[in-house]
Amino acid sequence: MAVEQPAWSLPPGVSALTSTRDGGESAAPYGSFNLARHVGDDPAAVDRNRARLAAALPDGASVRWLRQVHGTRVLADDDDTSEPADAAVSRRPGVACAILTADCLPVLFCSADGEVVAAAHAGWRGLADGVLEATIAAMAVDPGEITAWLGPAIGPRAFEVGPEVREAFAARWNGDAAALDAAFRPGREDRLHADLHALAGAYLEAAGVSACARDPRCTASDPGRFYSFRSEGETGRMVSLILINP
Repeated sequence: MAVEQPAWSLPPGVSALTSTRDGGESAAPYGSFNLARHVGDDPAAVDRNRARLAAALPDGASVRWLRQVHGTRVLADDDDTSEPADAAVSRRPGVACAILTADCLPVLFCSADGEVVAAAHAGWRGLADGVLEATIAAMAVDPGEITAWLGPAIGPRAFEVGPEVREAFAARWNGDAAALDAAFRPGREDRLHADLHALAGAYLEAAGVSACARDPRCTASDPGRFYSFRSEGETGRMVSLILINP
């Protein structure tokens, strides 16, 4: 099992982890540390992988898995996890807010006092529709007191999109126009190379979150370490999670 601690300064009593694809029990094409049950993998292998993940967490902690749909709904502690959502917020010790990804951008949040944590699934649709802003609002603290981490995701060289994607962002963009232009570089013909890290960073800054750490690794460019839906199609999912320690 391969889990890493993000290079991110967190207050005492808060833990964060992110996984890679190696060190688990899933067979190809999900090899090997797949943590998603919805991708067609053997459920028993996924359960064993999740048990390995649980063993890496502080004693007494549990993972709150979401039914992700590329939306903007945020679940609070008492909300029903059977309902679709793409972000979670927790103030309860031992409850890990977790996001599964395989090219989309995982974003973790923590308040400066360590009393509230959150995780958001930020593919381009969720980013354009406001999933980060919805998560910040659900944390109910001053955005200036929030720190965020942007995890590994598909990088701009690998992420080629149509002009309609830029238009979706432009329709509700409230940041600097130059930042939007910088996040979409020309590709082949009318195609564009989209930078999810740059887009998320601009949204966070506009929302008042200035403390932001980034892991710039591209999931599509390192198939030995990361799952990539765009590159592989049928594949597994990594997890990024954060919790207030029990």
